[in-house]
Amino acid sequence: MTTKVFKRPKYLKDAIFHYCPGCGHSIIHRLLAEVVEELDIGERVIGVPPAGCAVLAYFYFDFDMGEAPHGRGAAVATGIKRILPNNIVFTYQGDGDIAAIGTAETIHAANRGENVTVIFVNNGVYGMTGGQMAPTTLAGQNSTTTPGGRDVLRDGAPIDLSQMLAITKGSVYIERTAVNSPKNIRRTKKALTKAFKAQMDGLGFTLVEILSPCPTNWKLSSLDSLKWIDDHVTKTFPLKVIKDEIENRSNLATEAINQT
Repeated sequence: MTTKVFKRPKYLKDAIFHYCPGCGHSIIHRLLAEVVEELDIGERVIGVPPAGCAVLAYFYFDFDMGEAPHGRGAAVATGIKRILPNNIVFTYQGDGDIAAIGTAETIHAANRGENVTVIFVNNGVYGMTGGQMAPTTLAGQNSTTTPGGRDVLRDGAPIDLSQMLAITKGSVYIERTAVNSPKNIRRTKKALTKAFKAQMDGLGFTLVEILSPCPTNWKLSSLDSLKWIDDHVTKTFPLKVIKDEIENRSNLATEAINQT
């Protein structure tokens, strides 16, 4: 007698990923599909993929998806959520998409407290277009546009977007995780679950930043890319809960209901 201990999540299509070997998007896609299934929200979840490596994310998820122009994920998600407030809406964005081209949309959505969830995949480069320097490229890190390493005096310092968003009044939960080890993968899944539950409770803007390997553009092996996150990326972007006001917001919501 055999026992099945592993299966494809219900909302992950039976399709071969187009991502490079060692890329973190594939892991994050599976985690996202598992969370949607476990929360039983597949019939009302709507995803907003970006321009970038994950532009074809709708090929892999068996739930509704609505494409956004480059950087406009938070704006598109805002429109969808306001028209369909009972749906669970999330964006899936890379660092160039969310922290450069879409900075304004993201900051203002967080400040307004839009009840959406943002999945921010940070691999430190523009992956799809050739590995150019992104806002989150580390100081000294090589890219196709910084072949001698990012020079802070010339190029500016890496942007910590999650910390910036944490000071907005409308953001309720922001955590930075990674997918470079089993421990961190489990932590990422818990963070995604927590973010979606906060949205389901109507508490406000939530974001999970996920440090993800990009072996192709980092010019490293898959294993070395996982190690690079621990040895270098987390020194600039430490893994931690950056903001968590879920309990406070829940208590305020309960008090408001009791007063009516």
